[in-house]
Amino acid sequence: MNEKGIVERPGQLLSRLEFYRDLGVEFLVSPMKTDSRKREAEVGTGLLKPEGFSGGPAADDREEWDRLIRRIMACQACPLFKGRTQAVPGEGHRQASLMFVGEAPGRDEDLQGRPFVGRAGQLLTKIIQAMGFSREEVYIANVIKCRPPENRTPRPDEIKACSPYLLRQIDLIKPRVIVALGKVATDFLLPSSKSMSELRGQFGDFQGIPVMPTFHPSYLVRNEGNKEIKKMVWEDMKKVLQLLKS
Repeated sequence: MNEKGIVERPGQLLSRLEFYRDLGVEFLVSPMKTDSRKREAEVGTGLLKPEGFSGGPAADDREEWDRLIRRIMACQACPLFKGRTQAVPGEGHRQASLMFVGEAPGRDEDLQGRPFVGRAGQLLTKIIQAMGFSREEVYIANVIKCRPPENRTPRPDEIKACSPYLLRQIDLIKPRVIVALGKVATDFLLPSSKSMSELRGQFGDFQGIPVMPTFHPSYLVRNEGNKEIKKMVWEDMKKVLQLLKS
C-alpha cells in the first residue's frame, strides 16, 4: 500500500479525534496487527485464542466455513433473497475472541457484500480502533444476511429462517465476548421485553458466552450531536475490554 493509502488527511484525522473525544476516550491505542511477531501479545490481551484452541469444531476449519458461506450466498429460505444484490455473511478473524452482531445489511452492505461499511459501519470501525483493535482482528456479522426492503426491521419469520447461519458462526468462532448492536441483535441473543436503555451496559449470557448489549451505530448516527449516547457506548466497550483482559 502506498503512503497515500495509509495517511489520513488533516480533516479526516480531526474528525476521528473529535469522535474519540465525544466517546470519552481518554487515550488511543494503535490497532494491533495479526502476525507471528505479535500473536503472543494478542493472545495475552484476550483478543485471539491460542493455537490449538479446542472446545468444539475448529474455529478455522476452512472446509466448514466455505460450506457455510456457500449456503448463505445461495440461500432462498425467506423472501428477502428476491431483493438482494448479494448476501452478506460477515467478515473478520475466525478465531477472534470478540464478535460484533448487528441487525441486517443496509444499502452499502448489500452492494459491497460486507457488513457495516456505510456511515454506521464507519462509526463501528472507529469504536473498534478506539478499543485498540482492527476490523480484521474481530468478527462482524448480522442476524439477517440479506437486506430488508428500505432497511426496515427484519420480521420474526425472516429472523427464524436466517438464524441458523449466525448460530453456526458463533459455534465455529466460539468468541469469548459478543457485543450485540441494537435491539434486534440483543433480542435474538438475550430475549427480553426490556428496552435497550434498560439492557445496555449489563452483560447477559448466550450459551455460556457473555453478551454486552449496546446501542447500534446507526442510532449514534441519528443522534450525532448527542455526546452522552456516545459516552454510554464507550462505557459498554470498556467493560468488554476489562472482561477480555481478565
